[in-house]
Amino acid sequence: MLKETGRTGLQGYADLHTHTQASDGMQPPAENVRIAFDKGLSAVAITDHDTVSGVAEALEAGRKYGITVVPGVEISTRAEGKEIHVLGYYIDTEQELFLSRLAAQRDTRAARNEAILARLRELGIEITLEQVLANLGRALKPDESIGRPHIADELVRLGAAADMRDAFDKYLAEGAAAYVSPPRITPEEACKWIIEAGGAPVLAHPGIYGDDELVRGIIARSGLRGIEAHHSDHSPQDAARYIVMAEQYGLLVTGGSDFHGARQDVIFHGDLGSVSVPADVLKQLRDAADNRR
Repeated sequence: MLKETGRTGLQGYADLHTHTQASDGMQPPAENVRIAFDKGLSAVAITDHDTVSGVAEALEAGRKYGITVVPGVEISTRAEGKEIHVLGYYIDTEQELFLSRLAAQRDTRAARNEAILARLRELGIEITLEQVLANLGRALKPDESIGRPHIADELVRLGAAADMRDAFDKYLAEGAAAYVSPPRITPEEACKWIIEAGGAPVLAHPGIYGDDELVRGIIARSGLRGIEAHHSDHSPQDAARYIVMAEQYGLLVTGGSDFHGARQDVIFHGDLGSVSVPADVLKQLRDAADNRR
């Protein structure tokens, strides 16, 4: 099912996991769409962390370039001590209840960021939120947020880390010196939010969690409609295992690059289009969303 290519044509394929400047990606939403067009993709999803503010711009760009843009989101949750991400596709991006829920999520993210920065200062690294924001090179919009990659950028600039990966390994990844995980909603709650917003919830990159029993438990307890078997950080063995799991639980199989753009000339996770799935999964996701309305 998976198709991974370089810059050759990807007609009939979709990258269902990309981030923009609305959260912790490097490009404006329209640029993600342009890149998808240049790669030959038929469709691309915009799945920013806890915000849908980039979707409208991407949809307009999709009309310009003649490719399908899937409105999406990636919601941060917590289960059994691990941070778990739930993707939502074809949500109503103007539903007031959903937007207010996402705003509360961003408030949690902002508090988490301040706690991370405080820990870094305790470790002797002079870093402030103002520095991180200044490093963006643009004003942050009210419904946008910063994430750990932005903090990693500043750590590299300060010389506290060699590159993005080093910053995460030393300070920002789970279990690292400045890692902070605030109380969050459960994956079940995120699925409920997505369903109530008319969308189809999908478990993001299950291989990253390193606990398939936890993954099975989340599936059993939640209203998930799919599982992201194909991801830049999954091995072929991971993908095969989650395809089998999807079959066992009657879930759709999705996939995407988790594209964030390049920092210090290094692409984090994967390049846009490097992981893609047949675009016919879009109809399945739309049908799943329609059935939940």
